[in-house]
Formats: sequence, C-alpha cells, structure tokens
Amino acid sequence: MTDPRPVIAAIRDGRGLDGPGAALIAQGLVDGSVSDAQAGAFAMAVLTRGIGVPGRVALTRAMCDSGHVMQWDLPGPVVDKHSTGGIGDTVSLVLAPLLAARGLFVPMISGRGLGHTGGTLDKLESIPGYRCDQSEGDFRRIVRGVGCAIVAASGEFAPADRRLYAIRDESATVESIDLITASILSKKLAAGLAALVLDVKAGSGAFLRTPEAAHRLAQALVETANGAGCPTTALITDMDQPLASSAGNALEVAEAIRVLHGEAGALRDLTLALASEVLDLVGQGDDDLARLLDSGAAAEIFGRMVAAQGGPADLLDRPDAYLRAAPVIRPVPAPEGRVSRIDVAALGHAVVALGGGRVRAGEAIDHRVGLSMLAKLGDATGPGRPLALVHAADDSAADIAVAAVKAAYHLGQDGVAGPLVRGRIAP
Repeated sequence: MTDPRPVIAAIRDGRGLDGPGAALIAQGLVDGSVSDAQAGAFAMAVLTRGIGVPGRVALTRAMCDSGHVMQWDLPGPVVDKHSTGGIGDTVSLVLAPLLAARGLFVPMISGRGLGHTGGTLDKLESIPGYRCDQSEGDFRRIVRGVGCAIVAASGEFAPADRRLYAIRDESATVESIDLITASILSKKLAAGLAALVLDVKAGSGAFLRTPEAAHRLAQALVETANGAGCPTTALITDMDQPLASSAGNALEVAEAIRVLHGEAGALRDLTLALASEVLDLVGQGDDDLARLLDSGAAAEIFGRMVAAQGGPADLLDRPDAYLRAAPVIRPVPAPEGRVSRIDVAALGHAVVALGGGRVRAGEAIDHRVGLSMLAKLGDATGPGRPLALVHAADDSAADIAVAAVKAAYHLGQDGVAGPLVRGRIAP
C-alpha cells in the first residue's frame, strides 16, 4: 500500500493506526509521497480522534526508524533524560556528568530555546568555544571517552518528525498528545537508549500548566516509550516557581557549576531525584549519587566534556573568566511582604525581552543577560531584599525588565511552595 488516504480515513473513522500505516506515513513524510495536505489531514485526524497507545507506539517507532538509529557498544548502560521545559531548568548540565561519574553513558541530544523557556544548547554556547554541532564520529568518541556529551540534533535523526512538526504548527494540531508523544520519543529513541527518564513540568512556567494535563502527557510518554522497548519513568515536577535562582544562559551555567561543586537547592534535589530514577531503570542502586556531587567527581566529568567539545579546560576553576557578565546589573525593589504567587512564564518572557531568548528560530541571543537571585515562594521582600537582579545590555532594557519582573511577582502575607516532585508515572 502506497496511498496514505486509507490510513488517514481509518484514523478519521476511529479505527486507529497500525504499524504498516504508520510506516507508510513516516516514509511518505520523508520522501514527499505524502503531500502537505495529506500530512495536515493526518495530523487533524489524530488530534480529533486519537490513536491510542498502540497507535502512538507504531507512530513513534515509524518516525524513529525514518532516519538513522544509533547503536552502541559501551561498557555500561546508555541513558538519557528529557524535560518539557521550564525557567531555571539547568538539570541536564548537572545530570549528564553525574550519571557519567556513576559509570553510565549519556548521549544527550538537546535543543535550542524558543518562546519563554531556555534551551540547553543556548546555555552551553555561553561557554566560549563550546561546539554543539558534532559529527557522529566525534559524538561517539566523546561519549565513549568522557561518559557524556550534549549536542545538537542531526538532520539524520527522525526526519519524518521534522516535517510533521512544521505541519502541526501550520494545521493547528500542536496540542495533540499523540503527536507530541511521538515527536519527543522518536528523536530520543533514535539515540539508541537503554533507559529514559522524563521530567514533565506543571505550573505557571510550564508548557502544560495544570497537573492534570501534565499527568496525561507523562502517562502517554511512559506508556509509549515502554511499548516501544525503552524502559522509561516520568516525574511530574513543579514549575510554579523557577527551579533555580537564575534565568539566562551564562547565569544558569554559573549556577550549574555551583551545584556541581556541592551547592544545595531545588536544582540539586531534582537532579538527584531524576538520576535515582535512571539508576532504578537500569537495575543499579543510588546510594552514592550525592557523594559524586559533593566529591567533585561529577564536576570533573563536566569539565572534561566541555573541553572535549571545544570549551576551556579550566572553566570550573575560573568560570568568571569565561562566562561574560552583562554591563548593567540592577535590583528589582519590592515593598515588605512575602512572595505568594509568581507568573513564571512572565519571568521567561522578561529574559527573552532582554535578548536572552528568541521569538523566532535562528535569532541571535545575548548570553550575558537574564535574572539572578530570583525570589521564591514564601520569601520575604522589602528594603535590601529585592525580587531579583536584572542583568541587561543597557539601561533602557534594564528598565523594561525591572517593570516586567515586578509585574510577575505577587506579594501577600504568606506564600507556600508546593512539593518539587508532584507525582511519578511508571509502567
């Protein structure tokens, strides 16, 4: 069968999607035998009727197999983590070297920021010389030699998803859980993983704001990944406040380095929780994870990874010498009170407005700018206790950011942070 119309009609009529049908669609997206009109009709049928767990597994496998799928021969499990994105979420920079220090291998293929959430690659590119674009040979060499590498996706991975992703945007089908699931997992599984942990955010700074929506996506991802043969669990985590105290590329790298040197806080706590999930998936204990942070073992791996990907060999010893500072740093004053609510997405948009993020793909960003010392829920404010520090390129940009941060914070007599981990989804 080479005609995609019966496959589309079957989904439209509620008969789901099977393996051959998914393979036909995926291959047609790559070779052009599925037209834009047919791809849009396919996406709309999936959105309106759904394809269930078997259909999601079939579509994920077909899109994964539409391009290159890596195979590894390493003396330890090959694992990874995926996050749905948030503010101050620099977990990848700590988690990858931590797992590598434990003897696992982490070939992390990451993305750039778009919208109000930052991208892991943008953060790493605030390090002078760091190269996210690596050949497959160099990628393999770094993973084998160091234990982890964080790189940009190659066009060879899941090419069917690349085309379908653009069609989803044009056909107003972006919110389909089935299509989101297949899109995320097809790229991750193409890396040849033995296990995957998912960090699905819920809250005012998340892609999915309600716990119910986050639970639905986490459940779909876990069911589908395990159905496709990759042991996977998910944590549903809080994004009603920034994860870290900083938002902005160089500022977040500096904070990740402090966590690698043993600094406490939510960023460390979530990294340890996700690492524990990974070790459980591969049948290993997690008793020494904290020690690997406190001893500097994970930091040493991070430094080696940075150097292997073109960055300075002494970044961990002299981060201030390499991570450029913004010329204007200004506190955001606040009256006396306590932080009772935060519009976390608004903080992300403030960073974008400073030049630290992008509205359209391909836009240049200013790695120096952002926010630091971000107040958390329940924190006291007043004279000498600002809501944040704004790091800006000039006074005009700082003025705008100060106003935006003030508007994002709501003060009251009390404020209570919810649990960092709101739930866990396992097969």
